[in-house]
Amino acid sequence: MQSYLAAALQMTSTPDLAGNFQQAEEWIDFAARRGCELVTLPENFAFMGPEEEKVRLAPEIAQRAEEFLAKMAQRYQVFVLGGGYPVPDGQGKVYNTAALYSPEGRELARYRKIHLFDVNLPDGNTYRESNTVVSGNEVVVYQEERLGTLGLSVCYDVRFPELYRSLVDRGAEVLLIPAAFTAYTGRDHWQVLLQCRAIENTCYVIAPAQVGTHYARRQCHGHAMIVDPWGTILADAGGEKPGAAIAEIDPERLQLIRRQMPSLQHRRLA
Repeated sequence: MQSYLAAALQMTSTPDLAGNFQQAEEWIDFAARRGCELVTLPENFAFMGPEEEKVRLAPEIAQRAEEFLAKMAQRYQVFVLGGGYPVPDGQGKVYNTAALYSPEGRELARYRKIHLFDVNLPDGNTYRESNTVVSGNEVVVYQEERLGTLGLSVCYDVRFPELYRSLVDRGAEVLLIPAAFTAYTGRDHWQVLLQCRAIENTCYVIAPAQVGTHYARRQCHGHAMIVDPWGTILADAGGEKPGAAIAEIDPERLQLIRRQMPSLQHRRLA
């Protein structure tokens, strides 16, 4: 692992696939021009619309999303993480899938979201992700000589610290948390959860995000962030419009903090 710049992109995706891909490429181009070697896209980057429509269009979304990720990685010569996009399970539902691509346009790792968002929020919104999505069951890390060991997750996963312990047990140094956090929960929980996952695991956290109004009443919190292993927020894209949080991932700082605060070595209940 060497020092490198990473970008957590912030988007306002809608049901318009072509518009979403255009928006995503503009920000990938922005990040690449600033020297980023790892560019991460949020959950639902390709499609943000009604769940029934997402399932109906899933074969097209998956194909176009994967072609897009491979093309962007190769065109801009960067590693690209595509947050969550639907991949058909063959039985009428989908997997909420995150995939990492190399600068050669090759898929390196694939993660299927484990924890599904089934909640009734006090703001009147109800979410039942399990109505259309099948839970994954595999903890996924990917070791890359340049980037370090990356641990993959998606959005609601951030509330389950045991997943991130499992990632760290497999060597994770950088936690990737692409999200479409609701405006209501994000206001109180998003930043705190990201800092907790960074601090307790002494890892960098890269968290691309959705922001603004996407369709009907669906609104997202924004604040795509990069957090260092001490819990310091290195970059924040804000909560109003699309953008990019860009910061350095520094292996020397990672090792320094792990030496200064060796909590992973002091675990008694692993």
